Amino acid sequence: MNVSLRSPHFTNARATNFYYAFVFLPPEKRRAIEAVYAFARRGDDIADSGLGQAVAAKGLARYRQALEACYAGDQSRLDSPELRALAESIQRFKIPRQPFEDLILGLEMDLTQERYATFEELSLYCYRVASTIGLISIEIFGYRNPRARDYAVHLGTALQLVNILRDIQSDAQRGRIYIPQEDLDRFGLRPGELLAGAYHDPFIELMQFECDRARRYFDLARQMLPPEDRRSLVAAEIMAAIYWRILGRIQKRCYNVFGKRVRLSRPLKFWTALAVYLGGEWKK
Repeated sequence: MNVSLRSPHFTNARATNFYYAFVFLPPEKRRAIEAVYAFARRGDDIADSGLGQAVAAKGLARYRQALEACYAGDQSRLDSPELRALAESIQRFKIPRQPFEDLILGLEMDLTQERYATFEELSLYCYRVASTIGLISIEIFGYRNPRARDYAVHLGTALQLVNILRDIQSDAQRGRIYIPQEDLDRFGLRPGELLAGAYHDPFIELMQFECDRARRYFDLARQMLPPEDRRSLVAAEIMAAIYWRILGRIQKRCYNVFGKRVRLSRPLKFWTALAVYLGGEWKK
């Protein structure tokens, strides 16, 4: 099946960071990874629908049924180009089912858990909503060394931590605070201060602490990246480079993530992607 990436059912990738990671992939792999991300985005939209827990839970139940249809190859239930492309990709690249199941568990956490007491709790969430995507993606990208799976897990956590730090205020406005309570207590902050956009020394100290944690996960990922798989995993490295730059922008703004969203321009994302594709070192 040759599914156009311009299909409205698929991610409008040019508007996302993901586009720049996928642009250098061969067409077959690019179609597969776009199908995976479109499916993941569909689940994220359900969890963030704002329609209430009961309605969203029903949506996720249908979402799980769609995954079942993809693995069963049930054409009668593959009722969209997105699902047909995902089913084909699962079969072609022999993608294991467990990461998808864990992803759905992570989406369900967004329906039932608005606070995280410890980083241990948050790290489980990061694994489920982000590391799982990495584990799925490397099956498409291809790898030889099993350490690539550890690379995917650590990198997924790093990327999700950057997302959390970038979106502190918008998440708080939806009633979600991902910063662990133990960290807020450490620096003497109350959850309401994140919603209010309180930018002061305790918040800056908290952000320094959280950004250092994200950097450690980038370091762990880099340590696990098998040299023999670097070329096949270059799309993941491009994503790492883009999010590393976003983390740098957060620091450059003196950790003030309130107001205008921290982002990179499209030209900068493209040149970052091109540099990594050509073998440039991104972690400086």
